[in-house]
This record gives sequence, structure tokens and C-alpha cells, in this order.
Amino acid sequence: MAQRARIKLASTEIDKINTICEGIKNIAGKTGANLRGPIPLPTKKLKITTRKSPSGEGKASWERYEMRVHKRLIDVNADERTLRLVMRIPVPEGLNIEIEMVDI
Repeated sequence: MAQRARIKLASTEIDKINTICEGIKNIAGKTGANLRGPIPLPTKKLKITTRKSPSGEGKASWERYEMRVHKRLIDVNADERTLRLVMRIPVPEGLNIEIEMVDI
């Protein structure tokens, strides 16, 4: 039974995700593995609204903060050599990577 590696990437900085995706594409191209992706998943927006004044008196002004979590999904045929090279990619700080083996 053939297997596929499903790689899930998540980060608040889109540049980090794009550089890792390019690295995985290059590895798949060199080894000849079939690659599907990177598939952009919906961006999660975390919003917080707080009051500026600490005591509650005075002008009712608000501060709004937002954090965006960008996600990508890549499917690669599970060749041992390809996976070994993918595991060696230097991962920048603040980037989450999950590698899951899926049966085809």
C-alpha cells in the first residue's frame, strides 16, 4: 500500500512559510517525487479589543489588536530519501510543521 506524507505548515509570518514551501518544492523536484501543493488554507484572524484608559473614566477609546495565522498544506509521495531531505530543512523560529503519514 502506497503512502503519502502530508505536511502542515502554520505561522504568523507568511515569508517563513513561503521559504519553507520553496525548499520542499526544490527537494521534490530533485528527487522526482510527486508533489501536491502548497495548498493555502484559510487564514485564522485572532482579534482582541481593549479599552485604552485603565480606570474606565474619561474618553471611551479602544485599541484593536489582530494576529493572523497563515496555513499551508503539502502532500508528497512518501519516498524515504525525500522525507529524509525534508526533515533536514532548517526550520525558522515561530513556524509549526506537522508531518503525517497517510495511506493512499
